[in-house]
Amino acid sequence: MTSRAGTRAGTPEADRPAVEAEQRLLDAARDAFAAKGYHGTSTREIAAGAGMSPAAMYIHFRSKQDVLARLSIEGHISALAHLRAAADAPGSPTKCLRATVYAFAYWHAENTTTARVVQYELSHLDPDSRARVVRLRRDIVATVRTIVADGARQGAFAVADVDTTTLAVLSLCIDTARWYPSRRLDTPEAVGASLAAMAERMVGADGHSGRPSPPTPTEP
Repeated sequence: MTSRAGTRAGTPEADRPAVEAEQRLLDAARDAFAAKGYHGTSTREIAAGAGMSPAAMYIHFRSKQDVLARLSIEGHISALAHLRAAADAPGSPTKCLRATVYAFAYWHAENTTTARVVQYELSHLDPDSRARVVRLRRDIVATVRTIVADGARQGAFAVADVDTTTLAVLSLCIDTARWYPSRRLDTPEAVGASLAAMAERMVGADGHSGRPSPPTPTEP
C-alpha cells in the first residue's frame, strides 16, 4: 500500500531522493485515479500533482499503467495482510469473524482513496498485473470463506449458503470505499465496529440477540 508516511524504513540514504520522488508520484496518481478514474487522468496531471515535470515520471515508471499496477498490487497485498492477521487470531468462529470484518472494514475506511483505486480500476490493468491481483482477491475470498465455513460446520453460524454469505460479508466491507465517511460512521473505528456487528447478525451467530456486539479490535 502506498501512503503519505514517507520513505520506506531501511532505504539506503543514497536512494532516498529517488524513493521519495517515486512515492510522491504514486500518491499523486492514487488521488487522481480515485477522483477522475484511470482514463480520466493524464501522466501530465500525475507529474504535476507530485510537483515534477512530465518527463520526470518516466524516470521512475514505464507508463501510467505501470503506476496503476503498482498501486493495485500493493493495495491488495496490504488489505490481505490485515485480513489474515485478524483471521489468524485464536478464538471462536464468532470472535474470528468479528475481528476479521473489523480489520477489513477498517482498512477500507482508513485507506479509502487507495481502496477506490484497488476496487474500481481493476479492468484497466495489464493482463499480467490483473492475473496477480485476481490471485490476491481469491486469497481474500478464501480467508473469509474458511471462517464462515468453520462457523457453519461447528453450528456457530446459521447460513444457508457459505459462498453467498462469504460474498455478502466481503461486499459489506468493500463497499465502504464507495460511501466513507458518512455522518455517523466517520472514523475507521466506527466503521469496523458497526460492520463487524452487522456481519455477526448476517451469519446468524449462535446466541446473537440482534443487538450489536463489540468486536475484537484488530486495527492496522
